[in-house]
Amino acid sequence: MDTKDSFEDFIKRLRLLVSKNPNLITTTLSNIFTMRLIGNKTHGDLAEIGIAEFINQFMYDFRSVHVGKDLFRAKEHEEDIQVTNEMTKAEFPISLKAYGDGPLQLSTDKNSAMFETLSVHGKSIDDKRTIGEILDSTAFSDFWKINVLPLIYNEQNKVCNILVFNYKRARAAMSRIDYLGEGRGRTHPVYRFFDSKGEYVCEVRYGGRTANALQRGLWTHTKNALPYFDSVTNGWISYSHNKILVKLFSHALISTVKGHEVALEKLMDDVEKQKKGITK
Repeated sequence: MDTKDSFEDFIKRLRLLVSKNPNLITTTLSNIFTMRLIGNKTHGDLAEIGIAEFINQFMYDFRSVHVGKDLFRAKEHEEDIQVTNEMTKAEFPISLKAYGDGPLQLSTDKNSAMFETLSVHGKSIDDKRTIGEILDSTAFSDFWKINVLPLIYNEQNKVCNILVFNYKRARAAMSRIDYLGEGRGRTHPVYRFFDSKGEYVCEVRYGGRTANALQRGLWTHTKNALPYFDSVTNGWISYSHNKILVKLFSHALISTVKGHEVALEKLMDDVEKQKKGITK
């Protein structure tokens, strides 16, 4: 079983856990998105350690480690969590994304290899064989190996979702690739992938040498490409801000290690109570 198959098996198990115990993921996601009250980007970093601990505590057949940015970001990988299936011993990485409902980055492209590969074939590509060759090229090979777990939120309506992009379905549906230059809100050119109905699937962005990571790479859109997403939470779920958690953080930052040890014991007791209520 390769890493992609292992990831898909993990997603099935996560979906089953969530369907039987929705309170677990609702509590976790509410706490994660509460971190936006501290800072607009804070929730993304804390989501990595939060989901890693969620796996360790509630998914009994899996073990996870938060690999951190220093270990992987300095290399050519994008993974945030390393997961091991305790039953099969299969190991696979997960790239965690915490984004608002809309554009979603699936992969960076530091060297713009994907965009340059597409450029060789002109501005409109509708030959299925050519599209297949492009997707099989070295430039796209790393992308198909990445296991992305997107935590999606709509802050206005206070709802969230875990939407996983279905690579196999999207790849099989791709029928046309079009180049779009600057304009209509775009400051950089893109190549957009469409299915046989002319519906949007994903796009490759490239913003030139001055572009940052958010202006290049492979992107999709949780609203425009919804048929190519699978919901782990079986649709949108309501979440609420946990302001007690913000207060806990503020007090923890001025408390001693001894105080942290006492608080941690209480928190671990609460987690154990939740585990006893899990329906398998």
